[in-house]
Amino acid sequence: MNRKTLKFVAILTIAVILGVTAYTNFHSVENTKVENSNPAVSGNSTVIISNSTITFIENNTFTTSSPSPSSTPTLTPLIPTLRTSSSQPQDLQHAVTKAISFFWGSPPSSILLMLNVMCRRFGIVEFADALQRYDQALTDNPQQASLLRVFRRIAVYDNPLEAGDLQAVTDDIDRVTVPALYCDRFGLPEDYPEHLQQAANLGDYMLTHALLAWIWIQENGCNISLPDGFVEDLYNANAALIHNGAGGVTDLKLEAAAFLYLAGQGAMVDPAFVDRVIVVQKIDGGWAPSSDTQGDSNWHTTVLALMLLLHVEYPADSYPPMLASASP
Repeated sequence: MNRKTLKFVAILTIAVILGVTAYTNFHSVENTKVENSNPAVSGNSTVIISNSTITFIENNTFTTSSPSPSSTPTLTPLIPTLRTSSSQPQDLQHAVTKAISFFWGSPPSSILLMLNVMCRRFGIVEFADALQRYDQALTDNPQQASLLRVFRRIAVYDNPLEAGDLQAVTDDIDRVTVPALYCDRFGLPEDYPEHLQQAANLGDYMLTHALLAWIWIQENGCNISLPDGFVEDLYNANAALIHNGAGGVTDLKLEAAAFLYLAGQGAMVDPAFVDRVIVVQKIDGGWAPSSDTQGDSNWHTTVLALMLLLHVEYPADSYPPMLASASP
């Protein structure tokens, strides 16, 4: 053979060897990743070739099919979405932190009692002095001393009363809750079950406070005769306050949601509502009485929102009671 013939044979031999090697490697490859070149799969995708089956993976989704020039992969979730709320944990934590800082001011005395509940239930150290501040308000406001002493029992189990204190309770809502607050001491009035049902039927804040009274009756271990289904209806009616009507966040909706969590019925609060609560928080860390109108942050609305979000951030099968327990 001449030199040209020898060169041609050598090149041909090398080409055959390389072709056989490539063919063998292609069919023996397993779980080999290559860059996506299929225009039917968008974004940053990976293609896994395994035993002549192609799997397209894109942003935690996948589909598996036999290779076909005309096939278009159908993407299905790789892992089912288990989140019930679109808010990220850091959003919730940030909202809680901002709300706690909102109370660095001088909230009304009634708000201080709710801060005391949060301190005992969730260990919020920023509110450790809430009772001390409440007692100072009691000293500074002698004209309101009777009512302040009455509600002080939320924070102090053996809270002492003075003559005439209970007679100072004249507000319709307070006449529903105060008997429940002291039912273990004085019992419940004979007509209280009917009074509680009437309050629930009135709706709005009477309804939410009927739920609060029921929480206190349970925590105080008091017996009460109520119609079958009343308690379930009470829970459902409060949940309806949250979910019915416009989609805004209001003081009443927040109260219903917070009280449902206090009653151990947090599952009845739609996680989408919690998302909206986080979204409408104001820059100062508080909430206005209604997200549908312009307004400044409100102490009452904000303490309810914070109570709700703390239950969401720290879920538990059970919590310390809302009412202070007897000293051991």
